[in-house]
Amino acid sequence: MVTFTPRRSEPELVRPARPTPQETKALSDLDDQLSLRFYESIVGFFRSPPGEIIRPGKVAKGIMAAVAGALVYYYPMAGRLRKIPGGNKLEVDCMGEGVMFVEAAADVRLEDLGQPLVPPYPCVEEFLADAGDTRDVVGKPLLFLQCLFPFG
Repeated sequence: MVTFTPRRSEPELVRPARPTPQETKALSDLDDQLSLRFYESIVGFFRSPPGEIIRPGKVAKGIMAAVAGALVYYYPMAGRLRKIPGGNKLEVDCMGEGVMFVEAAADVRLEDLGQPLVPPYPCVEEFLADAGDTRDVVGKPLLFLQCLFPFG
């Protein structure tokens, strides 16, 4: 089994690229189930185009700019969940606070992880940034993104 230790940047907020509506949006009864109040981790692997030299900082800035642009149209994702007074229901406070982004690098290549690369992925914990208590979703960013690039 391959082992590696990723180096991560400090988490930073990516805000919408332009002003967005300042409002609240109630969650539907389907979206507001207690059993769905947690963060889900998703890991995706992407290869660079053949012959292209990857410059992690440049790629990370491009991803952050794309996310900031998308948040203009999907602005509730830049909000925070909050409890509605007098109950246990949640709503999204759309104040354009942003989503969390972390850039990371590790001395590992996709080829080092085995072929074919299919779930369950080896070393999956090393790929994930610490999002804290994944059951505590109120008042936190709705999305945590981490981009991990190979080095060495």
